[in-house]
Amino acid sequence: MDTLEKIKEQIQTNDMILYMKGSPDAPQCGFSAQVVKLLSACGKPFSFVDVLANPDVRATLPQYANWPTFPQLYIKGELVGGCDIITELYQSGELQAMVKDLPENS
Repeated sequence: MDTLEKIKEQIQTNDMILYMKGSPDAPQCGFSAQVVKLLSACGKPFSFVDVLANPDVRATLPQYANWPTFPQLYIKGELVGGCDIITELYQSGELQAMVKDLPENS
């Protein structure tokens, strides 16, 4: 399976997946830390991929999504965006609405 196929499978098989630098327990950049904090506040589990530990994903995902930066959040197969967009969605209550119907086990 090539990297692009791996990315597509990850996005399709996880209701909510965050491509980030580091892990939720140890984010390696402020933007990733901010998104983890907001997602955690929503109370739904999410999967993640550490792009620092997966350089192939880090190199390929921006081409797949036409989105150059990390973190990148996908919900139900759709790119939601990066830190600024996720912060705006959270502050307006839209992020909570987007995740409220997701299962409790991602």
